Amino acid sequence: MITTEFILTTLVMVLIPGTGVIYTVSMGLLFGKKASTYAAISCTIGIIPHLAASLVGLTAVLHMSALAFQILKVIGVLYLFYLAWSMWHTVGLLKLDNEEQTVIDYKQIMLKGLLINTLNPKLSLFFIAFIPQFVPASSQTPVSHMLLLSGVFMAMTLFVFILYGLCMDYVRHYLINSPKIMQGLQRSFASFFILLGLKLAWVER
Repeated sequence: MITTEFILTTLVMVLIPGTGVIYTVSMGLLFGKKASTYAAISCTIGIIPHLAASLVGLTAVLHMSALAFQILKVIGVLYLFYLAWSMWHTVGLLKLDNEEQTVIDYKQIMLKGLLINTLNPKLSLFFIAFIPQFVPASSQTPVSHMLLLSGVFMAMTLFVFILYGLCMDYVRHYLINSPKIMQGLQRSFASFFILLGLKLAWVER
């Protein structure tokens, strides 16, 4: 059973700016709604490995093994730093005066979005702590219940992320004729990814 409490709590969770939100918003502002939609889809797909890990108990391995957790965390931090470098490096390379001239690699956008969430070990621990709270103790099929809740969580994540992207695409039309503002936004998003990487680096199990 899907409760109002679960819906509201999930909504708050997905609205809070994290790596997935920042990535989707940046794609919407810099490349438009199609790019942000691809980003939203890939970030949502990136949740699946963590949901699967929660269901089969792999989260316990991350929780018990400091080495496994640290290895995944370091990879995630380095990847966020790479995204920051990549975004900063492209400053000035976009042809902002003609949207149709901008070459956008949607496969790369999806791959980066997928890796953003897949390489975040805290997501597994989050799902094992969050989802089971809303499974009734009297449930005869707790796994099925968790799958249902997980599906709702992912659907809401996708909806909110796409909405974020569409809003940013709307704003983008007012900014695209200002190269300085767009370049400033790129640098800002690059800085955000550095901060998110540093935040992840300080995370403990």
